[in-house]
Amino acid sequence: MKKLVLTLVVTCISLTGFSQSLFDEFENMDQVSTVIINKGMINLLTSIGDGTDDPETQEFMSLARELDGLKVFITEDEAVSSQMRTSVDSYLKSASLEELMRVKDEDTHVKFYIKSGRDENHVKELLMFVTGLDKFKEGAGGRNIETVLLTMTGNIDLRKIGSLTKKMDLPSELNKAGK
Repeated sequence: MKKLVLTLVVTCISLTGFSQSLFDEFENMDQVSTVIINKGMINLLTSIGDGTDDPETQEFMSLARELDGLKVFITEDEAVSSQMRTSVDSYLKSASLEELMRVKDEDTHVKFYIKSGRDENHVKELLMFVTGLDKFKEGAGGRNIETVLLTMTGNIDLRKIGSLTKKMDLPSELNKAGK
């Protein structure tokens, strides 16, 4: 019996580690821009903002304190975009994420997935996958962004996502996830 329980625990831990590292493969690719914010940096940022009386900043700090991490991967390369799609599909099969919503505007597809949290307003993970952005130009360099993959983990209050998107300059489509 102990061997069975130990085997199940090891399997669950390895699947969790595998699913998170599935996206980490993109971190070192030259064709991918990344933003990785870990719990330590989140704690540092929230401690800096603790002394403010601004209600909007306090709301952001309240949400940010509950985050364990944030990862954003952006590419304009079609081959890497295809790899990302395959990784997301694989991750969705192995992790217990459910589709929250889909948005299609011409060739652009935005999909939100969540892993349920303690109640209907909280999630453990929010994953956003955007494809078909090749008509969108970013910044002065005019990069043609093709795909964006964003994953947030922690105790995420969907009602407060709007505050986070404004403060951290995240894609505005995340505002729709809380609605």
